[in-house]
Amino acid sequence: MIIILTPSATEADIEELVQNLKDHGYGVHISKGVEKTIVGAIGAQDEAKAMIAEQLSSLEYVERVIPILKPYKLVGREFHPDKTIIRVGNVDVGGQKVVVMAGPCSVESEEQTIETAKAVKAAGASILRGGAFKPSTSPYSFQGLGEDALKILAAAREVTGLPIITEVMDTRDVELVAQYADILQIGTRNMTNFSLLREIGLIKKPVMLKRGMASTIEEWLQAAEYIANRGNYEIMLCERGIRTFETMTRNTFDISAIPAVAALSHLPVVADPSHGTGRWHLVPPVSKAAVVAGADALLIEVHPQPDKALKDGPQSLKPDTFAQLMADLASCARAVGRHL
Repeated sequence: MIIILTPSATEADIEELVQNLKDHGYGVHISKGVEKTIVGAIGAQDEAKAMIAEQLSSLEYVERVIPILKPYKLVGREFHPDKTIIRVGNVDVGGQKVVVMAGPCSVESEEQTIETAKAVKAAGASILRGGAFKPSTSPYSFQGLGEDALKILAAAREVTGLPIITEVMDTRDVELVAQYADILQIGTRNMTNFSLLREIGLIKKPVMLKRGMASTIEEWLQAAEYIANRGNYEIMLCERGIRTFETMTRNTFDISAIPAVAALSHLPVVADPSHGTGRWHLVPPVSKAAVVAGADALLIEVHPQPDKALKDGPQSLKPDTFAQLMADLASCARAVGRHL
């Protein structure tokens, strides 16, 4: 349930309420807005909720008590009506600015990564993406350079000043990746890796959760709930396409998921048109559509020589194509009252 406090509620009132809820077996999460404080109570038995809600409603500093029927509590709009803005370095994700994260699918060498980082920064990107650990359907595909790649990404950040986002695949690697990355990415194959989600929930760093390739929006939000329930609310939700019967594209990019999730959750929404389509010439039009649909950020793959890329070359933009896309996206953002 959600307990909305009156504007006059004091810190002592909040402490009293929190202790009351804990005594009844609830987990407690507090969201402090500009005018009001909202307390989320998670985990008590259903049969006790009506009685406890009635008792809480009698408190003078409680404005009202709202039961939550949705299976996701902390990432839903009821708990946090205002949009969450996540600060990454000097970049805000979720505000008026549409943030572009760009870089190679995989870190292949220091030269390739730094060259790409300089190019995407010059074009206007705010965050550098790059894969250190690469999940592949085939065990014979390139699996990434691991910690060596993390060191290369850190060097690229030192040169360009761009924060970095990279994927973590294993609970054993969370602390290692967190030492280097500014944003931890959970890939589509790990959206239901609940042990990893719980571990990520304990790390006080922003995380980007990709939608599972065959997951519903509700399942996606419940995966985010696993992270939030452990105390990490700095979550971005990334739509990266779902698997359907269509074979013309790598995945079917669900453009409608962007406004749908934005209506259900306070978390920033990211669009990944590179994995969503799998074809570089489709990335620009889908990127523009995502911005108009309300995406807070884009995740785009860029490679100086896509024909020589060790992974996902067909969906990677060349730096000059990316620069042209950034110019076009600026117009799209302005059309919906935002900016790059």
